Amino acid sequence: MLKMNTIEQELADAVQAALCTAFPGEETVGAFAASVVKTADARHGDYQCNDCMQLAKTLRLAPRMIAEKVTGVLRENQVVESVEIAGPGFINFRLSQTWLEDRLALVESDAFRGTPQVGEGQTVVLDYSSPNVAKPMHIGHIRSTVIGNALDRLHRYCGFRVVADNHLGDWGTQFGLILTGYRHFADQEALKASPVQELERVYVESYQRSKEDESWLDAAREELVKLQAGDEENLRLWKSFVEMSMGEFHKIYDRLDVRFDLERGESFYNDKLAEVLETLQSKGLLEESEGAQVVNLEEEKLGVCIVRKRDGGYNYATTDLATVFSRVEEFSPETILYVTDERQQRHFQQFFSVAKKVGIDTRMEHVWFGLMRLPEATFSTRQGNVIKLEALLDEAERRALEMVESSSPEMPEATQRAVAKAVGIGSIKYADLSQNPQSLVTFTWEKAMALDGNSAPYLQYAHARIRSVLDKYADQFPEGKPEEADFALPEPLERELGLKIARFPEAVLVAARTYRPNFMADYLFDLAQTYSTYHQSIPFLRAEPGVRESRMRLIRLVADTLKTGLGLLGIEAPDRI
Repeated sequence: MLKMNTIEQELADAVQAALCTAFPGEETVGAFAASVVKTADARHGDYQCNDCMQLAKTLRLAPRMIAEKVTGVLRENQVVESVEIAGPGFINFRLSQTWLEDRLALVESDAFRGTPQVGEGQTVVLDYSSPNVAKPMHIGHIRSTVIGNALDRLHRYCGFRVVADNHLGDWGTQFGLILTGYRHFADQEALKASPVQELERVYVESYQRSKEDESWLDAAREELVKLQAGDEENLRLWKSFVEMSMGEFHKIYDRLDVRFDLERGESFYNDKLAEVLETLQSKGLLEESEGAQVVNLEEEKLGVCIVRKRDGGYNYATTDLATVFSRVEEFSPETILYVTDERQQRHFQQFFSVAKKVGIDTRMEHVWFGLMRLPEATFSTRQGNVIKLEALLDEAERRALEMVESSSPEMPEATQRAVAKAVGIGSIKYADLSQNPQSLVTFTWEKAMALDGNSAPYLQYAHARIRSVLDKYADQFPEGKPEEADFALPEPLERELGLKIARFPEAVLVAARTYRPNFMADYLFDLAQTYSTYHQSIPFLRAEPGVRESRMRLIRLVADTLKTGLGLLGIEAPDRI
């Protein structure tokens, strides 16, 4: 594994060194952190530095005068071909052709494609997916699951130690309703055939009765109290509900290629809840309000955080506090990320505030996302009209199989089904991950499975198309050795393609740092579009010897980059579609 910086960091380091050379002895310059960004318009160069504007007041010089001194030094740097001053003092860089070609060789040989291992020695706990026991996973679970898993993959790729935790909803008031309903109208045959579906039916019917019959609600509360008190029969039933649910969840996770390091439900922390109240009491944070025990957060304009209800039950905040105490003690993480929907923002604001008050200094972030919906349906578990995630995945694979059978009828049936799974599941994931997580996503099949737009099939097809060219090359030139050819980027399109490949690490880091996998999706779409133009404009197999091999090496690196990037989103890239 090579120790490499991003191009942005290479240039920032060069600017920093140039500043120190141009202004020796200036303490403010020595402490300054230079920064370089990609230009918005490639006609102005590859990268741009705006630091001279920021330093003008400190150095008491016009920004352009600072830029002139700095560029005088930078022009000697081997990384750049040209350095120009624009406007009042912006510095524009164009990378050296030779340096860029050498950079591609380094990227190709590096296990992480030049991505700096910025997370080495740091631990991130990632709390995502978190379905409720006794309820099938529905379309509402897809965002937390695929966004969380993409962040999991991105952070591991950047060198972080990741603890992926599926914090299951396996405890709480709903189990009183399920236990009561189970004893009155559970269908044992249906339970054997489709356990979680039957448990959900029981829950929905029991919930409806509780809305109409106060005595039914009272009975459900009694069953819940018995469960929480350790009643043997209720515990036995509850454990069977958990076991049945986990079996169903894992079928979905296997299809989505999602894995967790931990799967601990709320029940795991049940015996630690009283300790949370004792800790809050010892810190002088606990107050009584209308019979409940709360932490007053009025100064932060967050109201009151209820940690124990009037009936003696604990709230989600209490469980989350017990969980974070346990995670900090067990894993000593630098960061804990919670991937849930936007409706829980207030809860996490309160929870984070209370955690800080009791001394938790671990960085905690709520990575919230907007809801996903289908144009023709909304969903509510309690009303029983959910869109099951399993059904959504089935439909995706069915549509993808039709696509594959049409485009590749000669492909063996087993291969067609494997490709259809990759394309179908990839379409669902990418339709989510290509969006800003905080946006409302309206899922449509037309957009998700388009072969000519920003979709998984488009990217997967671009990858497969390159593999096909490489196979044709191997057939026509069996003695050819592209790996021995030098990278050469004489054509403008080749240089553009090479530059975008070299920017892969920047896309990885920004996606990980901002918790926005859509930045990786944007990068891959841009790379695939550039390749498509290159493919249509530049001869490959008909090029002269030497040039042909260099181009084969370049497009193979494009394919490898697409495959790696899609993999970071949890999406397969088949060699044939």
